[in-house]
Amino acid sequence: MEDARWANKKGYTKHRPALPLYTSDDAEKALGQLESVNYGESLYLSGLRVKFKDAGHILGSSFVEIRTKGEGDSKKVLFSGDLGRPGRPILRDPMQAFNVDYLILESTYGNRLHEANSPEEELAKVINQSMGRGGVLLIPAFAVGRTQQILFVLRELQEEGKIPPVKIFVDSPMAVDTTGVFERRRGDYDLESKILELNGKRILQPKKLTLTRDRKQSKKIDQIKSGAIIISASGMLSGGRILHHLIRRLPKKENTLLFIGYQAEGTRGRALLEGSQKIKIHGEEVPVNARVEQVSGYSGHADYNEILAWLMGFNRKPKKTFLVHGEKESSEALSEKIRGLLGWDVEIPAFGQGFDLEL
Repeated sequence: MEDARWANKKGYTKHRPALPLYTSDDAEKALGQLESVNYGESLYLSGLRVKFKDAGHILGSSFVEIRTKGEGDSKKVLFSGDLGRPGRPILRDPMQAFNVDYLILESTYGNRLHEANSPEEELAKVINQSMGRGGVLLIPAFAVGRTQQILFVLRELQEEGKIPPVKIFVDSPMAVDTTGVFERRRGDYDLESKILELNGKRILQPKKLTLTRDRKQSKKIDQIKSGAIIISASGMLSGGRILHHLIRRLPKKENTLLFIGYQAEGTRGRALLEGSQKIKIHGEEVPVNARVEQVSGYSGHADYNEILAWLMGFNRKPKKTFLVHGEKESSEALSEKIRGLLGWDVEIPAFGQGFDLEL
């Protein structure tokens, strides 16, 4: 709705008027259709038994087990969704799956490994260099999961004295609301985070944190010229308030834009990482003079070693594994690794392709 209002105000859209894809009223109506289901609880749908298991990707993320009863034994289809990583702050590790007949598996990082170096040390280095140049550090981050992870890390870096207690702004209504959800769901944290909370830590509350929800608060951030970190959505620069900050901050060389997550092909984020000297936002060409940095290791997706380690825990190989949710090179690389290491039957479906499963 904010984007539509801004498009109409500036006139950079061909639509007259520009309309939002959905409104807050639509969202409220949609919420009325939702029904919560606990991890491990059986949900019965048309003769199928569905269970959700913790995928460790974001708080509440799940892989889905679907068990069906055929003429013979029942069969299990498992859809991984976004598979998380072990040992990440706040989140529990992905649960192990067993007795899977058909596996539908994501392959986002099917041809890549997360860097072995400490992302926290790299993040501290970028922050300190950015503050030393006298500018502002922009961090595009997904409102759900990534923003809360970064808040956790910033608090730790402050407490360890590795970064100064600079002003930190979370400028995203959804991220602000989601942070509140995280703080109300401490029972879903991993053991280490629960212990920190029991000992009085507010794990998502670094010093000098400001959560901005409305537009007036967001505009006030524009007045800050240096010594601040702005975390805003969306993570791949596809929309949201981060675009307004980019228009104001990218042309100035003292500022820094830091990517902490994967940037898909065709996104503004990928273009900037590949060295674009200008980028189109809201109908205007914005020069890129700010420093562009990337710190790997904060992705919520398992890399290929972490995926393979999870698959090794299966007590038997599925009849067939389907690789989805990955660029062509990633899916093909992961397919070769699974075939070579585990000897599984792997298929990479084409768009729109269908399969009949023996259930």
